[in-house]
Amino acid sequence: MSTPQSVACFGKKRTATAVAIAKAGKGLIKVNGRPLQLVEPAVLRFKVYEPLLVVGLDKFSAIGTHSHSIFHITTGSRGELRGTEENDEDPDAPGPGKLHRTAGRLANNRFSRQIDIRVRVTGGGHTSQVYAVRQAISKALIAYYQKYVDEHSKNLLKQALTQFDRTLLVADNRRCEPKKFGGKGARSRFQKSYR
Repeated sequence: MSTPQSVACFGKKRTATAVAIAKAGKGLIKVNGRPLQLVEPAVLRFKVYEPLLVVGLDKFSAIGTHSHSIFHITTGSRGELRGTEENDEDPDAPGPGKLHRTAGRLANNRFSRQIDIRVRVTGGGHTSQVYAVRQAISKALIAYYQKYVDEHSKNLLKQALTQFDRTLLVADNRRCEPKKFGGKGARSRFQKSYR
């Protein structure tokens, strides 16, 4: 019996650590055993979708069919991408100065592999966990393409992810500076009187 092709990668943000295992499959993505659509908080859910949007949501069956109708991408005034979930309003009516496109139409089709990704995340808070998950997914996709597809596809994918957002692949090493004595914070000092 052959072992499935799989790779494991981790992502970190502050004290949150996410481990993603990518293997050939049907395109399912689960975070702590729950589908990607149920990632909380909902405000940051789009951050988890970002690496998948670069690769293409049509490669991930569980998301691709469901998300085409409810998930929209908006380009802001500075060209950055923002995600919004659609309510009962008209989806084809873009707001002033915004361009609405469905997520499936954003991605290009050069990355054509069906990959299952399972992510386990621990530690940190909600925001840190979301950023750790997106980094773990990105690194797992890169590692899978390098190991089981080809180097050229891996380089294209890495370039696309880095161009979109460098923190998808590179960890953010900033930490909260500890408080010291003689003041109420890390840098602030108590007021001093000369007389």
